[in-house]
Amino acid sequence: MFDNLTERLNGTLKKLKGQSRLTESNIKDTLHEVRVALLEADVALPVVTDFLENLKAGALGKEVQSSLTPGQSMIKLVQAELVKVMGDKNESLNLNAQPPAVILMAGLQGAGKTTTVAKLGRWLQENNKKKVGVVSADVYRPAAIKQLEMLANEVDLVFFDSDITQKPIDVAKNAIDAAKRKFLDVIIIDTAGRLHIDDEMMDEIKALHAAIKPIETLFVVDSMTGQDAANTAKAFNDALPLTGVILTKADGDARGGAALSIRHITGKPIKFIGMGEKTNALEPFHPDRMASRILDMGDMLSLIEQIEQTVDKEKAEKLVQKIKKGKTFDLEDFREQLIEMQRMGGIGSMMDKLPGMNAMPSEVKDKMNDKLLARQIGVINSMTMKERRFPDLIKGNRKKRIADGCGQELSDVNRMLKQFLMMQKMMKKLKSGNMANMMRGVKSQMQGLQGGGMRR
Repeated sequence: MFDNLTERLNGTLKKLKGQSRLTESNIKDTLHEVRVALLEADVALPVVTDFLENLKAGALGKEVQSSLTPGQSMIKLVQAELVKVMGDKNESLNLNAQPPAVILMAGLQGAGKTTTVAKLGRWLQENNKKKVGVVSADVYRPAAIKQLEMLANEVDLVFFDSDITQKPIDVAKNAIDAAKRKFLDVIIIDTAGRLHIDDEMMDEIKALHAAIKPIETLFVVDSMTGQDAANTAKAFNDALPLTGVILTKADGDARGGAALSIRHITGKPIKFIGMGEKTNALEPFHPDRMASRILDMGDMLSLIEQIEQTVDKEKAEKLVQKIKKGKTFDLEDFREQLIEMQRMGGIGSMMDKLPGMNAMPSEVKDKMNDKLLARQIGVINSMTMKERRFPDLIKGNRKKRIADGCGQELSDVNRMLKQFLMMQKMMKKLKSGNMANMMRGVKSQMQGLQGGGMRR
């Protein structure tokens, strides 16, 4: 996300780093470049105008003018303004209601609303330890009801059935009553979407809202529609008292115009952001962390939280104890680590949060995708358990058999083994407890990936 904006802003701000001071001339040039960057990112014009006015006022201020590092000061100003335009801080869900707390989901068809219902339900279960039920009031699309049922079963949510003979208000009321009987904490209600905003749609959802009085009314919008997402959110907000926005498909949005426009245009906070298709690919939206990502400073806090929530702590502890006892890190252990990375959302999800990733050549970033993990796991799956436990056995004919078994080339097997040896060396340093050595090992492994990922 934000790839294009990040590249543009970094190029612009880099020019200031070598300047001894800020002048009206270089401030003017910088503001022009920032304006172009924001417009190319499809940020709404009123947002761009306010952004630049605030940035100019800050840049001409005494503190920046007298700073010994005006370039760094400008970067801080841009970061602060990005945070401000996106909402200052994360605003969590308000679930302070007599159970079940009712969450109403609104949005256009195709925004990923039904999938987001399941994602949000899973997030509430895993992070807030809530018992969650879901229901679809989209009585016009039987496929949407079926889709929600499948997703609810997948992530262990309580699903309340509905059918096309019912009215949306009756569906919602019946589900809320059933949720009370089951002592659920939260009920999430999916609603019908349309391909465009129309009076019939708005009248229906306004009547539904009035009948059930939800504590949260969330607008789900496709981030790839850019500033149109903000305009659509405003239209819904004019009809409904929205409490927040969920941006979907952000992993496929290289511009970021929606994230930078919605708060300014609607006055409503972005509460969550969808970063992939999987049901665990939903993150709370933190403006300060997102601003750091835009400026290629990374988002280590979110990465750490992601690791804490996803990694199997029992397996991780067993591996640490194994290494500390002097036992060798083998290919079966390496396979487990690759699977953990997949569970965390893959390489792309992690790279997005690491600082300096935008400086990496695009051809290298293209190689470091989730297919790489799947192919490496495929190579290891093609080995016997004895080979996984004793990697030194893998030579000559064994390598050829493994390559044939997973449908890959001999060079792919060799690359995977090279990656494994790098990881094995890292684990030896973990045994000694030398964190500096281990971090050097991480850097070495990243360089190894840059040197040649597996074929796509």
